[in-house]
Amino acid sequence: MRKALRWLLTLTMLIGTVSAASAATAAETDVTAGTDIKERLLSVPGMSLLEEKPYTGYRFFVLEYTQPVDHRRPSRGTFQQRITVLHKDVARPTVFFTGGYNVSTTPRRSEPTQIVDGNQVSMEYRFFTPSRPDPADWSTLDIWQAASDQHRIHRALEGIYPKKWISTGGSKGGMTATYYERFYPRDMDGVVAYVAPNDVVNHEDSAYDRFFREVGTEECRTRLNGVQREALVRREALSRKYEALAAGNGYTFDTVGSLDRAYEAVVLDYVWGFWQYGSVADCAQIPADAENATDDEIWTSVDTISGFSFYTDQGLSPYTPYYYQAGTQLGAPTIRFPHIEKKYVRYGYQPPRHFVPRSIPMTFDRRAMRDVDTWVRHNARRMLFVYGENDPWGAEPFRIGRGARDSYVMTAPGMNHGADVAGLVDEERALATARILDWAGVAPDAVKKDPAGAKPLAKFDRRLDVRDIEREPALHR
Repeated sequence: MRKALRWLLTLTMLIGTVSAASAATAAETDVTAGTDIKERLLSVPGMSLLEEKPYTGYRFFVLEYTQPVDHRRPSRGTFQQRITVLHKDVARPTVFFTGGYNVSTTPRRSEPTQIVDGNQVSMEYRFFTPSRPDPADWSTLDIWQAASDQHRIHRALEGIYPKKWISTGGSKGGMTATYYERFYPRDMDGVVAYVAPNDVVNHEDSAYDRFFREVGTEECRTRLNGVQREALVRREALSRKYEALAAGNGYTFDTVGSLDRAYEAVVLDYVWGFWQYGSVADCAQIPADAENATDDEIWTSVDTISGFSFYTDQGLSPYTPYYYQAGTQLGAPTIRFPHIEKKYVRYGYQPPRHFVPRSIPMTFDRRAMRDVDTWVRHNARRMLFVYGENDPWGAEPFRIGRGARDSYVMTAPGMNHGADVAGLVDEERALATARILDWAGVAPDAVKKDPAGAKPLAKFDRRLDVRDIEREPALHR
């Protein structure tokens, strides 16, 4: 199983500025001048080109777009936000994608984009470098500001891409697509949110404990629990290996507080990380007899799944915006460890505050997730939520109520944090595909009559349709 190091691509950016007044008129600008798509994109005030990369059948642009630091007070300044455009044809629908972190500058196609055979606009989430205001006013990093970023991008580009739009994303990206719909419900024609956690009551996390008591097989759970416990029993010996690793790589631990705190955080990630990224089939790689395993076997298993480099200052730094949001609005799960004696657990699941530099103030807003959850239950329109049966993040999913219309929650059997429409059972896969095609305005007549025959309009492309699971922290609190 691939090492679960949580890092994303970061690339250099070029800095450009335009006046707030010019940026505010982006949606009113004539973007029809010229026939070349690059000319039309660059006719948008505040839009600049970083790079164009060739790809057969498409044009792929890496761009920057000038955004207000504070959408409520545009006069407070601007920052440059990276976006990419995978252009196919202005006569095709457009998918608006975000992973909730950095944006990939390699041509990629999300599953809905393949299904509808459309264009794709991808957005880097604010405060993930280089899309970070300078100086950074962290109070402007919230779900409404990020949704407003998307809203302005959509307004700027909808004249170029006038057909139907669908928003999508996985995990934090799925959450982002949901929040965007909550605050700007008239922008999109449909939403496909993958593996989106929904931590409505931050301090009530018993759903996760139930999940870990039942997930997978008893044999697999026993193996994982044994290695996790043994890593804490052998804390002293394995911490010496950690010290050597840190010294050899220049790792420091100022943010989390100490090497010991970082060590325990990595070990407590172990079981969660396995189910988030692995499967029952991967259990064969877990030591079966942890008590008699060597130190190297225990270390290697934990490092492969959790990654001992993550809770260093160097590992945490790219994720400061993620932990900031977890500690101010999104919430974070807490789980218990009944298989480990209390004497071996010194800190438990540490709160997001421990993973953000103390110089950044944080206050938790208990209303944010309640508001979104209530809105989705009663107002969801043309929304599809897809979860993986064995993904711990799905323990607290979004749900739809009587007020929802043409909206669905589906679970892919045996899948993890990489769950997708293709992994659903046949009937649900066909229904989900048919609804996405319909929302995008490209459903064939045969599919309108019988959803059972629905399938993606574009052929699978092994390079373009690489959908690696987003590597991210297990957000403890």
